[in-house]
Amino acid sequence: MSSKKTQPRLGRGLAVLLGDTALHPSSEQGVAVIATPMDQLDANPFQPRMDFDDAELESLAESVRVQGVLQPILIRSHPTDHGRYQIVAGERRFRAAMLAGLTEIPAILRETDDSDAAVVALVENLQRQDLNAIEEAEGYQRLLQDFGLTHDALGFAVSKSRSHVGNTMRLLRLPDPIKQEVRSGSLSSGHARALLNYPNPEALVEQVLKQGMSVRQTEMLVAKKIAARGAPRQPKPEKLDVASLERQVSDVLGCRVTITTNRKGGGDLSVQFADLYQLENLVARLVGERVKAPLVLQE
Repeated sequence: MSSKKTQPRLGRGLAVLLGDTALHPSSEQGVAVIATPMDQLDANPFQPRMDFDDAELESLAESVRVQGVLQPILIRSHPTDHGRYQIVAGERRFRAAMLAGLTEIPAILRETDDSDAAVVALVENLQRQDLNAIEEAEGYQRLLQDFGLTHDALGFAVSKSRSHVGNTMRLLRLPDPIKQEVRSGSLSSGHARALLNYPNPEALVEQVLKQGMSVRQTEMLVAKKIAARGAPRQPKPEKLDVASLERQVSDVLGCRVTITTNRKGGGDLSVQFADLYQLENLVARLVGERVKAPLVLQE
């Protein structure tokens, strides 16, 4: 038996659709590439990438005009519209081909369901590092919510650790204005994670952007602000009307009462009695019943 270890396949996802050739199939490996009319293709409804840079697309389109589409896109039959196809992976190449004026594009047809299409679209963008952190988090959230994947299954499918998936999805808790800064590239995922630790991240983001802070500087700023907040201040105790309180307690107990306070808010309450009978009556009032034996002072 060979001791050579084999890499695990993705299961439901990229490897099951493309095999071990990943995103680089060739005709030598028995993969059929078909010329597909551009007007028969629809975008992937599970595409996690929201923003396509116009300058980058135009640059890619110029390359397509000169060299053609060097790598086929991946498509599937449209689930509801017979005779049409949906793009599973390669939407950026498809858009560049449209800009270049192509009428056909090389494609690989694979029959797959919605969950596979969503996983492949996410993995392709992650491998190419095309997604910002918010798009990545939204892609994870969609796979978890729409297709019932667990964090472990999702991490395995996209070749990321469970902690990476969880930490990335935490960014969705940020206020919308900060998420937009991440989308635009003004803030990195590191900046966003640092700001997430502050109760009111919007109060700090302008300073971070204006001063061009690094991730480390942002972390230090957050730590400093949190330390400055400290424990919530206790409200100052109101001044007591001691004389009034003494009168009220004296009326209830039937004895003279003296109250003294200190700077910390504590103090003493002293009750004076004239004789044993008054003491016995006082104890009865405090315990709610008559004392069982007469009080006798020790000599």
